[in-house]
Amino acid sequence: MVKKISALGLLALGLAACVTLTPPPPSLRVEAPSPGATAGLSLDDRIAVADAWAALKQGDLERARKMLGALGIRNPFCYAGLGYAALIANDLRAAEANFLQSVRDFPELPLAYIGLGQIYQRTNQPDLAYNEYLEALKRDPENEWAGREADAYRTERTDRLLAEGRAHVTAGDLAEARDSYLRALEYAPKAQEAHLALARIYLREKNYTSALFHLKTASTNDPNDKQILLDYADALLKAGQQSRSLDAYQRVLDVDPQNKTAKDRVDSLKGRLGVVELPSQYGGIPALEAVTKEDVAALIGVKFRDMLEESAPKPPVIVDITTSWAGRYIVKVAAYALMEVYSNHTFQPRKILARAELAETLVRLVDFLKKQKYRIIEQIPVDRIKIADVPPEHVYFQPIAQVLAYQLMELSADRTFRPEQPVSGAEATRIFDLLLGIIK
Repeated sequence: MVKKISALGLLALGLAACVTLTPPPPSLRVEAPSPGATAGLSLDDRIAVADAWAALKQGDLERARKMLGALGIRNPFCYAGLGYAALIANDLRAAEANFLQSVRDFPELPLAYIGLGQIYQRTNQPDLAYNEYLEALKRDPENEWAGREADAYRTERTDRLLAEGRAHVTAGDLAEARDSYLRALEYAPKAQEAHLALARIYLREKNYTSALFHLKTASTNDPNDKQILLDYADALLKAGQQSRSLDAYQRVLDVDPQNKTAKDRVDSLKGRLGVVELPSQYGGIPALEAVTKEDVAALIGVKFRDMLEESAPKPPVIVDITTSWAGRYIVKVAAYALMEVYSNHTFQPRKILARAELAETLVRLVDFLKKQKYRIIEQIPVDRIKIADVPPEHVYFQPIAQVLAYQLMELSADRTFRPEQPVSGAEATRIFDLLLGIIK
């Protein structure tokens, strides 16, 4: 009898030894829980999760399922692990059900999103797969698998949509072409081909606002491309924005000083607008360590001349700007109350402007532009702004908070604004260029 039992035991061992495990193929990703994700578990549960995933990667699905079942459905990795077991077994319906349950119960974990992405790839649903990989990347931005799969899909989809756009243009179907190019930008916001093609379509339709948006974006993506700069300048001219087109043609000449088209347009526009050469001091503003009131008045007067109508309100009496190189700009900004004229009728043109004073000037300019129907949107609610060195009772708190809300100026790393600090010429120029760029 003992011999019979021993023989049966040996037979069982032999049969067990004959069981072969088939690990998942390299093309199937069994996403493992990260150490951070398992940190909240007990030591025993961490060991059990690690063992279950080791069994999954060995292809020992029965053992993996037993261990996951023992963990229980309240364990964050139970349904995700069961999903991978079903995926390895090619039971896609069960795998999807388990991954979806995992997402519902523990939406912060990337495991199930990566599993769902693979299911939708296998079932030829690439849009759904892409969305799942994006969800995984939201939880784990450094996830290599999700990043690689999302990038591959994004590239393939962008190339296909660009090809569709070209085909529609060739066929003369501009509406379909426009739709294809716009969808391509959803996947690749910096796709130059799409921006330039859309600009051409919108120009043909005389939709200058949209054409200028795409040309400006293309120019920002490649600021040294002479042809894009020239196309942008031409579009501004067609849109009737002569002063801005003059600036754009001058930028073309900065990149390509011998460009005859740009030279001719600059000369023509200067004559048409009655523009005189800017004072030499204006060109030196970006290099200044600290700007003065006259420097800022000139920046506003030159950069926003399209918005400052020739028939400006009557300016106040100003007694100290006769010798200022920026006198005509000071008169203009004072007429619109964009900068302060003191009660004794002085402007103090050479007074160095502090950051708090620049904030007040910017708020006045923004309010003026809004009255001119330009759209300027707060990026951060004012009531959420906390400034370490400017309490709410500070005389300049409101303008400072407002420019921070528009993100025209920034706080330092220590959350200070430094209201008394001077403003460099480079910073002042950048800020006004930023405001000029966001007005719609």
